[in-house]
Amino acid sequence: QVQLVESGGGLAQAGGSLRLSCAATGSIAAQNAMGWYRQDSGKPRELVSLVTSGGSTVYGDSVKGRFTISRDNTKNTVYLQMSSLKSEDTGDYYCGLAYDLSVMAGIGEIDFWGQGTQVTVSS
Repeated sequence: QVQLVESGGGLAQAGGSLRLSCAATGSIAAQNAMGWYRQDSGKPRELVSLVTSGGSTVYGDSVKGRFTISRDNTKNTVYLQMSSLKSEDTGDYYCGLAYDLSVMAGIGEIDFWGQGTQVTVSS
């Protein structure tokens, strides 16, 4: 079984930065995509960013140019550097791992989810 443990959420001011981490443990297939989705109350969960084990990335339109995703395959860990934060970045951020790489095109499904970490951006 795969487990995802997120860390790094918290409170930040608008214009500031935060860094999220997500470590995957368990029996993990070498080819996968890991990344982040977020959900604010009353809104559907939306893509923030994903990165494949080969290094391909995808970003949600609202975070392009502000957020950067990276990963360390030796540690099965993905990082999300969030900069120029806006109040609309507030929400619960969930780490996900998928074996079907069509998730990068918004087609495949996430196989495993973390429990989420809260990000609050004050204006």
